[in-house]
Amino acid sequence: MKYIPRLVLNYTVYAFLFMGAAVLIGRAALENVQTAPTADVPETPPPQILIDPGHGGEDGGASVGDTLEKELNLQIAGCLADLYDLFGIRCELTRTEDKMLYDHFDDLEDYRGKKKSYDLRSRLRIAEESGAALYVGIHMNQFPKESSRGLQVYYSPNTDESARAAQITQSYAKKYLDPSNERETKEATSAIYILKRITMPAVLVECGFLSNNEERALLETPEYRMKVAAVLFASTGEYLGTQTSEKGH
Repeated sequence: MKYIPRLVLNYTVYAFLFMGAAVLIGRAALENVQTAPTADVPETPPPQILIDPGHGGEDGGASVGDTLEKELNLQIAGCLADLYDLFGIRCELTRTEDKMLYDHFDDLEDYRGKKKSYDLRSRLRIAEESGAALYVGIHMNQFPKESSRGLQVYYSPNTDESARAAQITQSYAKKYLDPSNERETKEATSAIYILKRITMPAVLVECGFLSNNEERALLETPEYRMKVAAVLFASTGEYLGTQTSEKGH
C-alpha cells in the first residue's frame, strides 16, 4: 500500500465502486479456478490486469512547467495497483520506478538512438508474456488548444473485447469523474505502438490534458488522482465480470 495510506479517502461513492468491482473480479477469479482443469492450474496464477504507466526516466512524456506526465502516470498506476491489492486482485505493473524499459531484456543491445523503440517493445513483450486478461496503459494528454480537456480511452483494433473495455471505462469517467465529458472512445491507429500490435484485450487511458490549466491543477492533487484510479478500478472490474458471465453461458 504505497500510495493509498497517505490519502484521506472520504469518497463514499467510490467506496461503493470498489466493492462492486471487487465482487465482479472476485467472481471471475473464482469461476476461472473452478472451471479450469487441475492439471492446467499454474503454480503462480497470471495477473488479471497488466498496468503500464507510460514513459519514465529520460522520457518525461507531456510536460507543463514542473508537471511531468511520467510522474502522474506512475502515481495513478500506483493508486490503481494499491486498490487491486487491497481487494486481493492480481495485477502487475510494467514499471514501479522512474525509468525507461529499453534494457529490460538481455537480447536487446546497442541502445543508442533506439531507447524509445526498445522501451515500447519491452512493454509490449511484458504485456504479452504476463498472461493478463486486460492491458491498461496510463497516460496524459496535451494539445495546443488550452480548452481541450477530458479523460479519453483508446482501444486496440485487434480484439472486440478491447472496444468493450474502452466503452465501459469511458462511460464510468463521464458518470463518476466529469459529467460534462462528451469524449468518445477511439480505435488506436499505428501511432499508438502497443495497442496496434498487442494481441490481448487492451486499452490506453489518457487521464486528462496537462495543457488545460484547470485539469492539470486537478491532476496535480492526490485526491483527484485517487478518483481517476477509482474509476479505472471499477470499470475494469465490470469488464472482467461481464467477460466471465459470457464465458459461463
